[in-house]
Amino acid sequence: MSAQPDLLYSEEEEALRAAVRDLLTDHCDAAGVIARTESAAPHDVQVWKALSGTMGLAGLLVPEELGGQGATHREAAVVLEELGRAVAPVPYLTSAVVATEALLACGTDGLLAELASATTIGALAVGLHVAPGGAFANARLEKGALHGELTGIADAALADVLLVPADDGGLYAVDASAATVTPQVSLDLTRPVARVTLEGAPGRRLGDAEPAVRRALRAGAGLLASEQLGLADRSLTETVRYLKDRKQFNRPVGGFQALKHRLAQLWLEVVNLRAAARGAADALATGEDADVAVAVAQAYAAPAAVRAAEEALQLHGGIGMTWEHPAHLYLKRAKADSIAYGTAGAHREALAELVDLRAP
Repeated sequence: MSAQPDLLYSEEEEALRAAVRDLLTDHCDAAGVIARTESAAPHDVQVWKALSGTMGLAGLLVPEELGGQGATHREAAVVLEELGRAVAPVPYLTSAVVATEALLACGTDGLLAELASATTIGALAVGLHVAPGGAFANARLEKGALHGELTGIADAALADVLLVPADDGGLYAVDASAATVTPQVSLDLTRPVARVTLEGAPGRRLGDAEPAVRRALRAGAGLLASEQLGLADRSLTETVRYLKDRKQFNRPVGGFQALKHRLAQLWLEVVNLRAAARGAADALATGEDADVAVAVAQAYAAPAAVRAAEEALQLHGGIGMTWEHPAHLYLKRAKADSIAYGTAGAHREALAELVDLRAP
């Protein structure tokens, strides 16, 4: 029988958190993120370079012998918590986790080293809505070239290389300049999606698509829970701070019992979300019951994060409804995350199968 996992944060993980939070506090403020969502360049390339280049965090999941940091999903989860707290518009989840995991499944050393050093940004050309094990669209392979249209590809606009599944069962590396990337309307402008059109694009076969995509989406779903934890925790913290300052009838609004009850319930949900997210990160790191842990985390994380963001918007009152206040960033990210890498319902169905609790 395996030992009980330790879900508490280690000293190294707390030090990593502090470093990432300091960087984001200095260079990724809410006003700047809001301004970027109104521009033609929503991604914050400078913050991405600082995270991936200066701090070396793009290669956390890549073994040292392949040019990475040789860390685990637990460390990557801590980074994603902080990115969720800041709603940072960087391609960490899509490149440093999902695309990297797909390459690890294929054992592609050269491209892995490029992603680890962040000289290249990768994007898996599978719709952001697809759950682990779910059906995904393939490009057509004709005479060694790829054709087709793939939609809902997260962070494709910033990618240098696209990892494209094809109808021959292979996963191909395609230079992004060989594809036409067209932005699509997205609720969450901090993680834009795009349509990728391939018209005879050359590709290099990396390995088999099905196991690579399954592994990549499982890691994406599992670590997405840590991003959802970060944004939920930040939503709660900022709401508590606001209600302590906001006065009505000459007393702090946070002193009213009805609001105390709402905040207490939300705190319990965030605590449970932390346990689920940490469980998924640890399971991905150890490989023990990872499918179950990821399904549990996502079944819980999506509604909990949305509820935290909705409560923050409501309890901030009129100010929360303004474009200048960042509350809408958290609600949009939470709603978009709730269908990313599978809905909560899809993960509950997967969990039922995994633990043999099928519907009658």
